[in-house]
Amino acid sequence: MEHLFLEWLKEYGYIVLFAWSILEGELGLIMAGIMSHTGDMFLPIAIFVGALGGFTGDQIYFYVGRFNKRYIHRQLVTHRRKFAIAHLLIKKYGWPVIFVQRYMIGMRTAIPMAIGLTKYSGKKFALINFISAVVWASVTIIPAYYFGAEILIVLQWIKAHWYFAIPFILLVVGAISLTIKRIENNFLEKRRERRTL
Repeated sequence: MEHLFLEWLKEYGYIVLFAWSILEGELGLIMAGIMSHTGDMFLPIAIFVGALGGFTGDQIYFYVGRFNKRYIHRQLVTHRRKFAIAHLLIKKYGWPVIFVQRYMIGMRTAIPMAIGLTKYSGKKFALINFISAVVWASVTIIPAYYFGAEILIVLQWIKAHWYFAIPFILLVVGAISLTIKRIENNFLEKRRERRTL
């Protein structure tokens, strides 16, 4: 089964990378870097396809915000906090938020949707989004390409020692989630304090 999956990935790698970059991204980009290292992908094309997928995903979220208000209102029921933070970040920092939002865990869909709800220029968003996507794909794929051999060794170790790796990964993910929640709480708390002054 594993061999079949790898063969499928080698044959349809660019299509998988494009789709993965629309939905999530980083793991797909790292895999593309490793596959470029092993010669199964061509590095410049992998960067272009990854960037195009990331750009397309954020454009979709932006236009969902602009033209599908009903969907956004449904999302507000469960993700009100994320949208509130997204609006505050946009108001405070402006266009740089568009550039860095794909690195902000948990905010990647909320920020483009929140920007789409405003009167922000679609052309300006697309330009910043495209530059950001190219940088994002490059800074993720290129290191994975150069350190491909080392990453493969680590992956082999994880496969052989999954009983150690899985609890460690869960611990790291939990710690990251708690840290993000604390940062969000501090951000909202400072905002409330400013309003009460």
